[in-house]
Amino acid sequence: MKLHQLHSKQFLPITPQEAWEFLSNPNNLKVITPEAMGFQVLSGADRKMFAGQIIQYNVTPFPGFTTRWVTEITQVKEGEYFVDEQRFGPYALWHHKHFIKKVENGVEMEDIIDYKAPFGILGQIGNSILIKNQLKTIFKYREDKLTALFGKMENKPNFLALRTI
Repeated sequence: MKLHQLHSKQFLPITPQEAWEFLSNPNNLKVITPEAMGFQVLSGADRKMFAGQIIQYNVTPFPGFTTRWVTEITQVKEGEYFVDEQRFGPYALWHHKHFIKKVENGVEMEDIIDYKAPFGILGQIGNSILIKNQLKTIFKYREDKLTALFGKMENKPNFLALRTI
């Protein structure tokens, strides 16, 4: 099975503390996820983020298919980064690193997601046809939503790439 990677960077004119408070709250995932995905936090989001935290969601990755997604927060360095990994859900592997870095007049938020599609060769075909485009759409939506909430930094280009490793 091939490993795929989504890499995005976004610049916002906010403090690292504001970025951390928003991004480290699992309840805010619903705010930055397209409504069509039916994203709903079921449990585990009632405490401040910590390594070992298990969070359960319902998500509809594709019309007509709703699934439970269980992630574990495996690493946290408050104000700087956290990592979530899928324990159960729609992917064969999901490892998502979130970084927050102070830059002039704001922050750079960086996401690096390594993932494998499920179902072997059928999943690889599904990734080529649907999954990678859906992930790009989701992260473009997030970029637009975060810009609407917090503003955009002038002269700082955002970046989104998806590649197979």
